[in-house]
Parts: sequence; structure tokens; C-alpha cells
Amino acid sequence: MDEHEVVEDVHGFNGLPTAQKRRSILRFLDRRDYSRFLKDLQSRRLRGAEALDVRSLGLIQSISCPADRICLPPALQGRVVWEEDVPVAIHALPKGAIVKEKGIPWGVRHIQASRAWSKTTGFGVRIGVIDTGVDYMHPDLRHSLERGINLLNRMAPPQDDNGHGTHIAGTIAAANELQGMIGVAPRSTIYPVKAFDHNGTAYVSDIILGIEWCVRNQIHIVNMSFGMKTKSRALLSAVNSAFRSGVLIVASSGNDGRTGEIDYPAGFSNTVAVGASTRAGRIAKFTNRSGLIDIYAPGDRIMSSWLRGKHREMSGTSMATSHVTGATALLLALKPHLSPAQLKSVLKSSTSPLRTSKAPRSAGELNVVRMIKLAEQL
Repeated sequence: MDEHEVVEDVHGFNGLPTAQKRRSILRFLDRRDYSRFLKDLQSRRLRGAEALDVRSLGLIQSISCPADRICLPPALQGRVVWEEDVPVAIHALPKGAIVKEKGIPWGVRHIQASRAWSKTTGFGVRIGVIDTGVDYMHPDLRHSLERGINLLNRMAPPQDDNGHGTHIAGTIAAANELQGMIGVAPRSTIYPVKAFDHNGTAYVSDIILGIEWCVRNQIHIVNMSFGMKTKSRALLSAVNSAFRSGVLIVASSGNDGRTGEIDYPAGFSNTVAVGASTRAGRIAKFTNRSGLIDIYAPGDRIMSSWLRGKHREMSGTSMATSHVTGATALLLALKPHLSPAQLKSVLKSSTSPLRTSKAPRSAGELNVVRMIKLAEQL
């Protein structure tokens, strides 16, 4: 087996100028090949070879490396699958105004979350938010956060330098009703996974590393308010692995207003695909929509936490996704033994009908009261 030839190939690309670098993902179909490759790579490093920017994606027995495209040696043909490590972007429309509104935001009221708090507040549920990080100093979130991880700088905390992740976290689990706001599941716990930079961009491999971290740390639900048009087989493999491990991924459909198609990872069957709705209970104009969407939730002009202790209105399927993630936490705290497939089934089966729309759909709008009633019958 010639794993060392792949190491040589990767090493050759490492000398390219940074501006020219594109990343690749190599997925080994046989775990023994993957183990031998890692052993060979480690041996070279121990012998003092130049450090290679090769990242191990153990969840799917793959590597990510800076290479345009690697020519596999004949011995590995059919044993390793190549794909480009493409960029991914967060799902949000242009930022709205900074606001001073307090209390329960309209989206949290609209899905009737507060009517379930006498029975469940999400206590004990661990939520991974793979995003731009979170503002750890925000008063709305100080009781809702654990350390998490910064995949861009392992030595630093996952502090938000964009705002998007803080906004998502606020809708899910803010717990400061008197001075700030309260989220859908105010006693759930968020573990921020910073995979996106200050511009709101990441690589597929960053997302896979985030999913792997969540699986290893026994996270229950993962919020993915981002997407891409490309169908990544590596990301699909990671999503399916998480699903089999008992982790439910909630993903946003995208904001391009397309009909008949949605972004990935929402387009994968083992996620909960979320579209955005308005105050009037209609599908938001900006949301992507198709029969692949599992549920709609408030995503238009959503007020939530922002950097430096502030609050901001934002719109997008990102915001809708965070409502569904919070509702899933309420459900899981009430029925902790439900599997990802059962959680998804309850969410889809308990929705309220949306108002008349010409958009193709089979999904309804999130309704927490109906969700809890259905769950109590299980």
C-alpha cells in the first residue's frame, strides 16, 4: 500500500503561496488505509520533515489538506475518494437595526414556547452551535454557555467576532427576560463551536471537525445556520455518522428565494431542514423552499443578542433554524430517550398549517404546544 506517495503529494502542494492554496478532502474507504496514512505522516513529522497543514477528520476517516487536486497512486485507486474542500457561508441577510426591545421576542411568542415552560425549559440538553462563536460577556447568555471550542485557534476561546453566532445562541437559550431577552429553551446549555471566521466563512472540513467535536462531547443537538449549493459527500458522511451516534442536526435551507431546491446540509435526509416564516404565518419571500423542507419557523426581523451586550434585528433561515433548535431542546428535556429520528418525526407531525402560498410545500410551521402534546402521548 502506497500511502506514503499520498503524503509526498500533499507535501509538494504545501509549498504553494497561501493565496493560491485550495483545499482537498481525501476520504479513505478502508480504515486500515487511513490508519497507515496517519502513521506514515506522523513518522515524517517525527523525523523533522516540514510541518504539513494536514487535518485528520477521524469521524469519516478522511484528511483535509492544501492541494488543488491530488493524483492518487495506482495502489489507492478505488480506495480513496477525493473532493474539493469548498467554502461554506452563514445564512443571514444584511444586518438589521440595533434595537432596545426587551422580554420575549415575537418569534418565541409566535411558536408558543412560553406555554411549555411550566413543563420543560430545556434543562440538561447540550446544544452545539457551529457558527462564528458567541459573545461570552453578553448578559443574556452568561448562564447559558459552556466553553466549547475554537477550531480556528485551539488556544483561544470561541469568542464571536462576527455577531451571527451570538444572535443564534440568544434565540435558542437566552435567559435574561427582565433586562434583556429570553430564548426558546432558556435552561438548555450551548457549547459554541467556532468554525467560521469574522467574515462568516468556513471550509467543509471545519464543519466536519465541528460535528466530530460534538459527537465526542456527547452533544444532543447541533445548530447549523449555514449552507452551500454543492453536495459534499464528506459532509454527508459526517451528518449520517452523527445521526447514528444520537446527535440531531438542525440546518437552514438558505436565503436565495429559490423554489424546488435548498442548500446543504439541510438537503440531507438525516437533518431537520428549516425554512423561514413571517409574523403573518406565511413563508418568507427570501427563503429557499422545496418538498425537502421539514418545518418552517420565524425568520423575518428576529430580535436577538448581539455583540457587546446589544440586540439586533436579523432575518434569514438562520434565525428560523435557531427557533427549531430551541424547540427540539424543549422536546428532548421532556422526553430524553427520543432518538434523532423520533425527534424529527415529532417536529414534523406537530406543525401548524401555514397561510395560503403558491410555494410547493408539505411542511407546516413550528408549534411548541402541539409538539409537547404529541410528545406526551409517546
